[in-house]
Amino acid sequence: MKRREFVRNTAIATSVLGFPTIVPSSVFGKDAPSNKINIGQIGCGRIARGHDMPGTWQHDVARFVAVSDLDSKRMKEGKEHVEKYYTEKMGKPYVDVKQYGDYKEMLLNKDIDAVIISTPDHWHSQPAMEAVLAKKHVYLQKPTSLTIKEGRQLADLVKKSDVTFQMGTQQRSMKQFKVAAELVRNGRIGKLHTVRIGLPGDPSGPEAPAMPVPKQLNYDMWLGSTPEVPYTEIGVHPVDGYGRPGWLRCEQFGAGMITGWGQHHYDSAAWGMDTELTGPRYIEAVAEFPRSGLWNVHGDFMVKQEYDNGINVYTSGGYPNGVRYEGSDGWIWVSRGDYVASASDPVAAENSAKALDASDPQILKSEIGDDEIHLYESEEHHGNWLECIQSGKQPISPIEIGHRACSVCLVSHIAMKIPGRLEWSPEKEMFVNNDEANKLLSRPQRAPYGTGNVKMKG
Repeated sequence: MKRREFVRNTAIATSVLGFPTIVPSSVFGKDAPSNKINIGQIGCGRIARGHDMPGTWQHDVARFVAVSDLDSKRMKEGKEHVEKYYTEKMGKPYVDVKQYGDYKEMLLNKDIDAVIISTPDHWHSQPAMEAVLAKKHVYLQKPTSLTIKEGRQLADLVKKSDVTFQMGTQQRSMKQFKVAAELVRNGRIGKLHTVRIGLPGDPSGPEAPAMPVPKQLNYDMWLGSTPEVPYTEIGVHPVDGYGRPGWLRCEQFGAGMITGWGQHHYDSAAWGMDTELTGPRYIEAVAEFPRSGLWNVHGDFMVKQEYDNGINVYTSGGYPNGVRYEGSDGWIWVSRGDYVASASDPVAAENSAKALDASDPQILKSEIGDDEIHLYESEEHHGNWLECIQSGKQPISPIEIGHRACSVCLVSHIAMKIPGRLEWSPEKEMFVNNDEANKLLSRPQRAPYGTGNVKMKG
């Protein structure tokens, strides 16, 4: 049996579930240990606890057997989070979730079939690459990468592998986004010419003097490939609790909301535009950046992208949070409605709107015929990943599409920094005749961390 169909191990089943001997799966039926996908969780913070872990363990085929975090307190609480869920579900103790202070040690565990990576943005591409090399199936939170170069390195590696790789762009598994994209792709609003995307910025914050590093945190490794800077709590994550972390607002570790939520919306827009495997030709942007304080990601902004198919995409916090397709015969609007990831998200309630709307309500009632374009359907994003691990099929959010959506975010962020209209080559993934912009396609990586320091083996 191929590994991507099932990689099963009975030894860990014995230790985790307390079975005295190795028992054939036929004795237990579909819930047998040998029928489970053993999962390791890398990163035990806000998104892991509130989204990725519950989204995965709701599916009976999944079984969390290990957690990893550079914050030992969060790792311990992650272990407790898993064990509490399974204990309550099974009606008996589940007390053998392994802990790894270094995810690389987790990847050496042959009993683990798959990993979920829910780490800060600057720690996405490297562990994903190393997981692929370890032949683990991967669910990776967005954004795909910190830079275009990192994303391309990851995408190329995944395509050479035999693992199931799912990007965490879960809007593809929300019904309204599929409906909107299908209606647009099948001409229900005529010829598509404009897309407007609402995406908030982040406010500035206070100055933050250096603080002692908490004993629970491996801060040097947490910084990873980024430059060494003094520790401060609002530049990392709360010492206690799971509120929105401050690293989201530091350019050292990401690009702000343009990637934080931008990859979701650009991915959804590309689905309807039929541009999933390419990108814009021209980009220009204006943005406000804080003049003081530790938090330095963009605030209010406007980005314009021009595509070779004649579609113009405008993105701003001045629009409602979502995606509006405008065509020659009407418009379609799609969003998550009043969804927020956490109470501290910078999304004003007044900038939320209906999950699905159109210039004419009849557009939304239109049925897609058998001979028309039907897009990939997924009922639940984590479940789709698990199903594809079992079947070997392509998941709904594969790596190349994820890389391209992230690239739109990153070139838009570069345009915020460089005045004028930039020309981008999606084919070469470089700016045309602009050395200043091309320098921003990668970042120096602090050894021994970074995608450039991954030991390519096998």
